[in-house]
Amino acid sequence: MQTITVNKKQYQIEAEADMPLLWILRDHLKLTGTKFGCGNGLCGACTVHVNDKAVRSCQISLSDIDKQEVRTIESLATSGKLHILQQAWQDISVPQCGYCQSGQIMTALALLAQNPNPDNKAIDTAMSGNICRCGTYSRIRQAIKNAAASINASSNDSLDIEKPDQLDGWSV
Repeated sequence: MQTITVNKKQYQIEAEADMPLLWILRDHLKLTGTKFGCGNGLCGACTVHVNDKAVRSCQISLSDIDKQEVRTIESLATSGKLHILQQAWQDISVPQCGYCQSGQIMTALALLAQNPNPDNKAIDTAMSGNICRCGTYSRIRQAIKNAAASINASSNDSLDIEKPDQLDGWSV
């Protein structure tokens, strides 16, 4: 039995120590926003944050996350209000099939936490490990820029990570 913290809640998990975090989230905790894509950490569909870093949940085992905090896509929208990134995605209709979008958004969130005003090169570099089979890359890039502009406008040129409508008190 291991205690893990996911989206600021503690859970007791009874599973093999080498079980991937992806299956802990989906099968044990029923947090199905994180998707299985390739199982090899190459596509980005399973991206979550562990201790504020974007990671591939299919490549991290239960034993790897002892005493660390996990954050999934389910933590972004709060009180019925979309996170700034989710709203930016929706505003320009980024997803087609939508399968990769939770991983795309979690990767974009990590990017904006480190670089609140990324240029095309920074976006392309940060997002390069996330595959979109529908090819919505230009819309993803634009949504990230729109979210950055919105965040910068609402927080005086910095990513205000304590603002509840942005990150619900999480730090990234």
